[in-house]
Amino acid sequence: MILVQTAAMRTPPASLFAAFLPLLLGCFSAFLAAPSQAAEKPNILLIMTDDQGYWDTGATGNPHISTPNMDRISAEGVSFPRFYAAPVCAPTRAGLMTGRYYLRTGLYNTRFGGDTMGKDEITVAELLKTGGYRTGIFGKWHLGKYPGYQPQDRGFDEFVGHYHGHIERYQFPDQIVHNGEPVEARGYVSDLFADCAMDFMEHSSQTLKQPFFCYLAFNAPHSPWLLDTSHYGQENGDKLLMKYLEKGLPIREARIYALVERVDINIGRILAKLDELELSKDTLVVFMSDNGGVSKYWQGDIRSNKASVYEGGVRVPFFARWPGTIPAGSVVNGQGSHVDLLPTFCELAGVELPQDRTIDGKSLVSLLKTGKGETHHEYVYHTWDRYFPNPEKRWSISDQRYKLLCQVGKDADTPSQSDWKLFDLQNDPHEDSNIAVKNQEIVERLRTEFLRWFGDCTKGITYEPIPIPVGHPDENPSEIQPSWATWHGDNINYTFDGYDWDTIDGWKTPGEYAEWNLDVVTAGDYEVLARYGCRADNVGGKIRLSAGDSSLEFTPVSTQNSEVFQEFSVGTLSLKEGQTTLKAEILEAPNGEPLRLNQIYLKKLGE
Repeated sequence: MILVQTAAMRTPPASLFAAFLPLLLGCFSAFLAAPSQAAEKPNILLIMTDDQGYWDTGATGNPHISTPNMDRISAEGVSFPRFYAAPVCAPTRAGLMTGRYYLRTGLYNTRFGGDTMGKDEITVAELLKTGGYRTGIFGKWHLGKYPGYQPQDRGFDEFVGHYHGHIERYQFPDQIVHNGEPVEARGYVSDLFADCAMDFMEHSSQTLKQPFFCYLAFNAPHSPWLLDTSHYGQENGDKLLMKYLEKGLPIREARIYALVERVDINIGRILAKLDELELSKDTLVVFMSDNGGVSKYWQGDIRSNKASVYEGGVRVPFFARWPGTIPAGSVVNGQGSHVDLLPTFCELAGVELPQDRTIDGKSLVSLLKTGKGETHHEYVYHTWDRYFPNPEKRWSISDQRYKLLCQVGKDADTPSQSDWKLFDLQNDPHEDSNIAVKNQEIVERLRTEFLRWFGDCTKGITYEPIPIPVGHPDENPSEIQPSWATWHGDNINYTFDGYDWDTIDGWKTPGEYAEWNLDVVTAGDYEVLARYGCRADNVGGKIRLSAGDSSLEFTPVSTQNSEVFQEFSVGTLSLKEGQTTLKAEILEAPNGEPLRLNQIYLKKLGE
């Protein structure tokens, strides 16, 4: 039997409409009112550059640089003219990861092993994972290179990047790792990190259906200020460089500006990807730099550069965009800090903050959503001394109007109060006029508060390199680098040449030595591999390597020139579990420097 549905049969009676109308209207209203799951827990994309000054964007007034995509984030969202980072990179990254000023985390340096964040710290990535987020970091980590301290050990599902403060090659970079494993990376480094971030965001949101926290930590425009150098890509790099040379910039400044613009191009690609994936309205995009800038061609009204505690060393560009949530073109004048990001992201993710430790940051959520705020932190603090934290040589504290600081050279004696300077940032943003003498009450208030903060942050913490883990199941062999050593003798020298290329050199007198603190995780026999350079005419010396009651001796062989390095197996050491000291000592050096030591590797045998 064939049933034919007439027009009359398709039209429900009025009574049926009346019965279902409230339900239909209720569903429709709920659909309009209810935000999406992603909007309730937005994706979070944090983009951070390395050594880009506050003044290195068009949005912050620079008339010479081209940064249309950074400017777009500012125009379509909110900017913070008074946003602060630490004077140098690793301290900022520790504060960002933990919501705590870096001195609380045990980190105190950018190398010499002091760039390792304490194992007991809880990271924003770990917290967001409890809220259902997938987490990834692409680019510079700089918070620990050994097992247990690497990003995949600190809450990140994916890591493609580098451990150190900078890398030496931007084209086909050779210091890149993926989740702890060295990899061969191709292409230009800023493009590479952007590509990894876009793949991560697409896979997380489209395939895994998870909100994501993507931390894109560009290593540019940090030195060595390299554009494309490959056979096929150099022309593109040269064009970008020529653009700024033709504007009259000196070569150094042209390189920095071109590196910034190259990052900006990649930010444009990322914003387009968010549009393509229909994620823009569900994604908070934050852009900032990690410390003050290194460029000097145009700085507006800002004084000094990276590593200082003047505004030019600590004030950074900070823009945030979340279409439909953050008012476009808004400005927050209250002073914010890098330590605010963890509590901000946790509030957005519905994740509680740790209750067993001090969190220095304050959530920015209300400021972001309203797009305004004349105050935020009562005080913001800065201090930096490469070798050991101290409250005397290089420090500052600011409230919403005044800033007290002391900035002296690293070799200066302990400064006196005559070295302190007080500035009225409201009327003197360039920090030209020291008004300390006439405002002693303000000076005393700010100095007292700074000392209280410094004492609280450093209480009970010992600042020294962690013992290098040896025999860890996730890393064999273990790498021992010169920068983690202490060295002793009249001629011995440590030469910094980009972390992986550092050397212990100059030693030529018996008894001169370098030593490293080790933490032997697994006892056993270890093959010792040494990478060194030995000039042909210097052959004939003898070196002893020892740890505990085990030692070996070897005579370096020629590599023709002391700057030509080869790796040699030099013997075996038997190591007991626990902490010990590895010592490399000159026994004989009849012809001068017997070797220029680059690396030692301890390879667990029987694995």
